[in-house]
Amino acid sequence: MEFLQALGIKEKNYGASTGREWLKTTDQGELQVTSPVDGKKVASVYRASQADYQALIKKALAAFETWRMVPAPKRGEIVRQIALKLRDFKKPLGSLVTYEMGKSIQEGWGEVQEMIDICDFAVGLSRQLSGVTMHSERPRHRMYEQYHPLGIVGVVTAFNFPVAVWSWNAAIAAVCGDVVLWKPSSKAPLTAIAVQNILHDVLRDNDLPEGIFNLVIGSGAAVGETMLNDKNVPLISLTGSTQVGRHAAEVIGKRLGRTILELGGNNAIIVTPDADLKLTLPAVVFGSVGTTGQRCTTTRRLIIHEDIYEKVKESLFKAYSGLRIGDPMDENSHVGPMVDVAAVEDMQAALKRIKEAGGKIVYGGEVLSGPGYESGCYVKPCLVEAENHWEIVQEETFAPILYLIKYKGEVSNAIALQNGVPQGLSSAIFTNNLRESEAFLSHAGSDCGIANVNIGTSGAEIGGAFGGEKETGGGRESGSDSWKQYMRRQTNTINWSTELPLAQGIKFDI
Repeated sequence: MEFLQALGIKEKNYGASTGREWLKTTDQGELQVTSPVDGKKVASVYRASQADYQALIKKALAAFETWRMVPAPKRGEIVRQIALKLRDFKKPLGSLVTYEMGKSIQEGWGEVQEMIDICDFAVGLSRQLSGVTMHSERPRHRMYEQYHPLGIVGVVTAFNFPVAVWSWNAAIAAVCGDVVLWKPSSKAPLTAIAVQNILHDVLRDNDLPEGIFNLVIGSGAAVGETMLNDKNVPLISLTGSTQVGRHAAEVIGKRLGRTILELGGNNAIIVTPDADLKLTLPAVVFGSVGTTGQRCTTTRRLIIHEDIYEKVKESLFKAYSGLRIGDPMDENSHVGPMVDVAAVEDMQAALKRIKEAGGKIVYGGEVLSGPGYESGCYVKPCLVEAENHWEIVQEETFAPILYLIKYKGEVSNAIALQNGVPQGLSSAIFTNNLRESEAFLSHAGSDCGIANVNIGTSGAEIGGAFGGEKETGGGRESGSDSWKQYMRRQTNTINWSTELPLAQGIKFDI
């Protein structure tokens, strides 16, 4: 395929890179990458070794000594050049995202656009890394705060956004003066290799050292656990399941390291009688079936007032019945495959539990077969009538299953249902009632990190800090002032007097 060639993807690829060079270990086994689109083998990747990991750490530590002293606007210039390269490779890289993990081609290209956007954001940020100045209680003293680079930032990404999440972290970390060690999902390693190939020319043309942008593809035992325990990596940003995040937090916490955790979501949309259904229905459908239900911000629960419940259910049935499920490389397809057969099996197991709990399947859920569906990864998105307290509903099932939940009375009852799950990532309400929308956004409203009015749960902009509360992990990536997480804070006091007064008026004469 032309996009593979354009991105430098070979039949066999190495799994460790310093940004300038590939480490050529071949004795740790190979990852065989098969596309969920057609079930065909795409390429393979040699897994990195423990020795490769240690070599990358050594290069990264050396690069950090140089990179941290480059002025932040100059670091921003490098990120600007990376954004230009990404613009050149938007079509092929987006195509690889789609072919490797299955999201629609529009979403694949959109993911690369996210990379470009966060780079642009980081370029502006590179001239705004500011501290504050405050008045000292001591005469002729100046006091202020400043931020310094941390060092190596570990970035662990999931398959569903195989390149965007790396960029959210890497672009900001880079302008902050950090270097990056990236461990991508073993389900989507080729996109990470392609990104390293894109970065190469920028690093070479600017005569930058090896070790600023590092990549390591390996097993959890050989690479993942080592990174979690490594005191040379002061911050790890991890995107994954709550179970994986809980383990990472425990391991990193024992060494008093820092984490940014973006974990599971169980996102709900509340639909009140005052909702504009012309806005509501497209948002719900995209939110629930986009990326075949494999977004952390996927709409998983629809909390509908009893007065409009049947109308909304009928409209969704009609919309779901019209979805075009097929090759995601075709721009006319709405829904592509799930990432692999194991994901399909997880969805079917969840549907079995739903039926056992008393749930009613309104539409879909079947595994598709026949021409065009040979990979075994295509399913019909599913509508289910359910109750919020059921154990299966309380969990995040990473699949296109939308639970229809009825509420009665005031919007506060819907908000209680919305908040009544362990996760707290994204939430939304559709209403034209000002009091309902303000209640949803109030201190007594949504307990999620993201709360929207009259837009869905998916599609966060890079300018806003991204992340959630409770079992979602509490971390924040991307925009706003999230850059502060990638730096260490320091308070400075300068005495420019000829005396040595102590704070709080303490006297200490010698």
